[in-house]
Amino acid sequence: MSNSIDRGVIYGASAYVTWGIIPIFWKFLDHVGAVEIVAHRIVWTLIFAVAALAAWERLPKLWVALRNPRTVMALVVSAVLIAVNWGLFIWAVTADRIIDTSLGYYINPLVSFMLGVAWLGERLTKVQMVAIGLAVLGVINQTVALGYLPWISLALAVSFGIYGLIRKTVAVESLEGLTIEAIILAPLSLGYVIYLVASGQGAFFQVSLTTDLLLVIAGPITAIPLLLFAAGARLVKLSTMGFLQYLAPSISLVLAVFLYNEPFTQAHAVTFALIWSALALVTWEAIRRERYSAA
Repeated sequence: MSNSIDRGVIYGASAYVTWGIIPIFWKFLDHVGAVEIVAHRIVWTLIFAVAALAAWERLPKLWVALRNPRTVMALVVSAVLIAVNWGLFIWAVTADRIIDTSLGYYINPLVSFMLGVAWLGERLTKVQMVAIGLAVLGVINQTVALGYLPWISLALAVSFGIYGLIRKTVAVESLEGLTIEAIILAPLSLGYVIYLVASGQGAFFQVSLTTDLLLVIAGPITAIPLLLFAAGARLVKLSTMGFLQYLAPSISLVLAVFLYNEPFTQAHAVTFALIWSALALVTWEAIRRERYSAA
């Protein structure tokens, strides 16, 4: 049992560490347009995901999911959301806005609470309400400091929150779901890639072999952490995965400030302090509830 938990923590941590350091990967492609990167990411993710399903003899599960109209319709919506999320994230990273992306993924769990209330009829606890209040204060503080809404952070948090809500309600496993989303997005993405190559306007086959390889690697680098996350989630407690999820935005924040020298202002310090306080509250409550349930 202990070995299974240890492996689960390793899998989960590996997934979130990968998501945390992934801005470094996208920085290597900052000479390529965000839309082109997303198009390649979708095409190569599809190829890698189908190969993985075939290797693990899980293609029959994919066909079953594809024959379910409700599943496919839900995944059409989630596919659009994840494409928007990927595009905005990559653009923000290449535009030196990694701190904004970090704030967005810190806010995301709190957005998920609110979506659960709105769509699933869940009830917020007092601790969760206080946490959301702190997060709102953080967003207000950042809005006043910037002079406008921190739209990148909010758009990333909301798009990924709704994406997570849809995926939670669709009876399909992670890899199969990602594959179907890639199938939905692939025609337009592949068409765009072919157009760019044919017209000589894109980076693929135009810049360097290194650029070509990085665009191809965008596929496995998308799918592998998802597989690690799914494996970890099966072996450890929900509260453990909830704690591990803060690794990704924390690593990204450190990279933004210390590697890429993005300015971390006093306003940022106040905003992040409020968000971190909110997350500490909900994490503490989740751990306390899980211990109580176990008892």
